[in-house]
Amino acid sequence: MTIFAMQEYTEQVEETVAWLGARLDEKPEYLIQLGTGLGELARAMEVDVRIAYEDIPHFPFSTVESHPGYLVCGRLAGKPAAILQGRVHYYEGYPARRVAFPIRVLSLLGVHTAIITNASGGLDPAMKPGTIMIFADHLNFLGDNPLRGPNIDAWGPRFPDLSRPYDPELQALARRAAEELGIAWICSGTYVCIPGPSLETPAETRYLRGCGADAVGMSSIPEILVAIHGGLRVLGLSVVANVNDPDNMAPILLDDIVRAARAAEPDLQRLIEKILHLDRPA
Repeated sequence: MTIFAMQEYTEQVEETVAWLGARLDEKPEYLIQLGTGLGELARAMEVDVRIAYEDIPHFPFSTVESHPGYLVCGRLAGKPAAILQGRVHYYEGYPARRVAFPIRVLSLLGVHTAIITNASGGLDPAMKPGTIMIFADHLNFLGDNPLRGPNIDAWGPRFPDLSRPYDPELQALARRAAEELGIAWICSGTYVCIPGPSLETPAETRYLRGCGADAVGMSSIPEILVAIHGGLRVLGLSVVANVNDPDNMAPILLDDIVRAARAAEPDLQRLIEKILHLDRPA
């Protein structure tokens, strides 16, 4: 990104922050981004404002049917929160910086904690569909980084540290919440982000597993990198919608992924609400 393009991007971010700030009675402290087939959490919120992405200046909007595209603000588990109901993806033609635009805006509105969710394909044969994986680490195979180009020092450091990308206290809190709720199928692992939209071949599946990944998807890392750059505490949660066996690959269909994600959604919703209820940030 050139200096002139970055100046335009900065102006767009600032305009969107001002536009949203004028419409929110209470600034959110938490943001929850909902992935494929995971849009129902907004029903549990005490809603103050619900705005379509298309109506928000400069917001990217989704071209994928399973991502409805609404910003919902209010209170969840008694905490001021913003839910991004759906996301955009690199494979839709957006650069990583534009994919993460909503996260940048919300970070500048005062959010201190980001819970990023998605649906993924399991690479660990011990997993089963419906498992919720807590991100312990990630691999960025997207081929793009939202922080590429001129850095805005007021937004974050030029070279953000990723030695501990996912907040250890939030990870522990997620495991505690799952135990208290009786959610048995939960694990920790490494998530790998690929460009898509084509799904993995058997050889690619073996390669990704050999690289140390436990689950694969086509989203989340641009948003996570911007959240970390902005100083947010980050928790990643992935619903494993299917498990890939490279020696016996079955067709992977989007409808099946959406169906499996929606089947696991009640547990994910209870888990996120419990995490917010238990969380006491310093």
